[in-house]
This record gives sequence, C-alpha cells and structure tokens, in this order.
Amino acid sequence: MEKKKTTIVLFSGDYDKAMAAYIIANGAAAYDHEVTIFHTFWGLNALRKEELVPVKKNFIEKMFGKMMPRGANKLPLSTMNMAGMGPKMIKGIMKKHNVQSLPSLIEMAKEQDVKLVGCQMTVDLLGLKHEEMIDGIEYAGVGAYLGDASEGNVNLFI
Repeated sequence: MEKKKTTIVLFSGDYDKAMAAYIIANGAAAYDHEVTIFHTFWGLNALRKEELVPVKKNFIEKMFGKMMPRGANKLPLSTMNMAGMGPKMIKGIMKKHNVQSLPSLIEMAKEQDVKLVGCQMTVDLLGLKHEEMIDGIEYAGVGAYLGDASEGNVNLFI
C-alpha cells in the first residue's frame, strides 16, 4: 500500500493558525502520512529562534528582524490579540486544559519526521539568515513544495 502524503503551506504568522497547522501535521503523521509543512512569508516566524543571534545584516534586514516576532512563542493571535494579552490568556487556558504549546508541537513534528521547510526565497526577501532559524529544517523553493504537493492526498494552505 502506498503511503499517504499531507502537505501544508503555512503562510500565516498567527499563533492560532500555526497551532492548527501543527496539530493537523502531527495528527497526519500519527496516521502514518508523510507530512511536509512549507513555511513561507509570515509563517517563517514560527521557525525563528527566540534568542537574538548575532548575524551581519543590512539596514532593511535589521528592521524586518526587529518588527517580526522571534519564534513560535512570540506569535500574535489572529483575532483578540489585545496588545499581546490575548496570547497570554489563550496560553494560560491551553495549559489548564493540558493542550501542548506551539513550540512543543513543533518538537513533536520533528520527532515524527514531519518535513519542515523554510521557503528560501522568503528567507532572502525578509533578510533572515539560516543561523537565526531553529535546527532541523530544510530550505527549498516553491518547486520542491509543488513536487511534494503533487503527490499529496491532503494539501492545505493556512
């Protein structure tokens, strides 16, 4: 029997949408799907390291780096962000209900061999450096994603 494949484009940099992508990815991997998450534009922020990594950047790249959230835990909510209070509230509720955090879901995905891909074109456009990104991810272009998606049983854009 041929293995099922699931691909997800994570375009959004919102905590709740990234959570949905990773919950679906981990569920699909648990059901023995080959899973790829292609992170592009604001979705790349989920893969940034939380700590500041000293790298050489030009002025515009530095500005992008300062304006974008650094890491999965710093992503805003899509609605009810309330100047940063919304994410704190939802994380508290999640903890109370034993729901894993986004960083935990990302680690679980890596443990389940979910392929985490950063869009190299977007990495370049936003002035991100590979050193600023978490370990264990690949970099590729849209062609690589389309190759995976063309064989996919489930293809999602979040």
